[in-house]
Amino acid sequence: MGAAYSPWGFLRGEAELWGAQSLGQPSPWAWVDVSQLQAASPLHPVSVQCQEAQLVVTVRRDLFGTGRLVRAADLTLGTAACPAQDAAESVVTFVAALHECGSTLRVTPEALIYTTSLNYSPVHAGSPVVIRTSPAVVPIECHYPRRNNVSSHAVRPTWAPFRSTLSSEERLLFSLRLMTDDWSSERASTVFRLGEVLHLQAAVSAENHTPLRLFVESCVATASPDRGSSPQYAFIDSSGCMVDGQLDDATSMFISPRPRPDVLQFAVDAFKFAGDSSSLLYITCRLKVSPAAQAPDPLNKACSFHKPSGLWVPVEGTRAVCSCCEARSCGAVGLSRWLPPPSRWRGGRSRRELPPGPALGEADVVLGPLLVHGWQQPVGRMPSGG
Repeated sequence: MGAAYSPWGFLRGEAELWGAQSLGQPSPWAWVDVSQLQAASPLHPVSVQCQEAQLVVTVRRDLFGTGRLVRAADLTLGTAACPAQDAAESVVTFVAALHECGSTLRVTPEALIYTTSLNYSPVHAGSPVVIRTSPAVVPIECHYPRRNNVSSHAVRPTWAPFRSTLSSEERLLFSLRLMTDDWSSERASTVFRLGEVLHLQAAVSAENHTPLRLFVESCVATASPDRGSSPQYAFIDSSGCMVDGQLDDATSMFISPRPRPDVLQFAVDAFKFAGDSSSLLYITCRLKVSPAAQAPDPLNKACSFHKPSGLWVPVEGTRAVCSCCEARSCGAVGLSRWLPPPSRWRGGRSRRELPPGPALGEADVVLGPLLVHGWQQPVGRMPSGG
């Protein structure tokens, strides 16, 4: 039986683990984000068991804690929209293998992380003018520690040790992380308010490799894990131009100087999609590398827009490398045309192991979900002392 993560810990900003892990025994455990439900009931509306080869999701039909039961047919699991296996009077149960229903896998040195979601898509059979419930998505993750077996049975691993795999095949490990405001550590919370700043740190790690310099070619934000979904917003484009920084209400920029050639930091003003009630953001970035000894060029650069001068400024290299940013003509194919589906994603951090081949020096990473709230400041009044 798997340990579980309290879905209310996300709202309090605390990590609360149940089950065997509290006794010091590494066990599979679940992470559930019910922030979209805002349930009034003290009972947890969604519980997850991460078993050895499958996950079991139990959903209370009083999903929002209002006493109004949702229809079992309006609940599905994962991007493949798998239906429930059992629908009782008060609960609905889903049972799926770890790789089914469109789930994704992410591998870290510590764990195998399978990600899926519970989807509530109500069919409004009453008046077409009014609605009484809204769609909701509940992200779910099952974490399986890699240093111990997940059951009492002998398990023969089918993967090579993470670091030795990277070393023996000379693969690159790309990462994208949320950082604290002073860049000193990884940010624990993925909840933001409009007016705050996302501090993002991209990095690449390689063993037995010549020194590398990392670049962010493009970044696009979407409201769902599907990077081809709408709406979407590209805030880095044209092989490393921070185009979001050109907007009047934005201060987004790359941070100069770099901490190291294989690390690139950038700050982006928090935003949310107009008319989107979920307030969720998923960020997909394409990261790439060049030899550290190679001078930056129009296809390998990190350029920010400097408003006082109206000029594009590179993190390193001459200003000539940024000359194509204004016209968006830097020779790169558009993001929507070349981004393949990411193989793994996770809230707070994403890493991707590159396959061998000609694309060894680049990868797509996905960060999310991030929750961005709007300020609820009364119009026309400032707080005392504000």
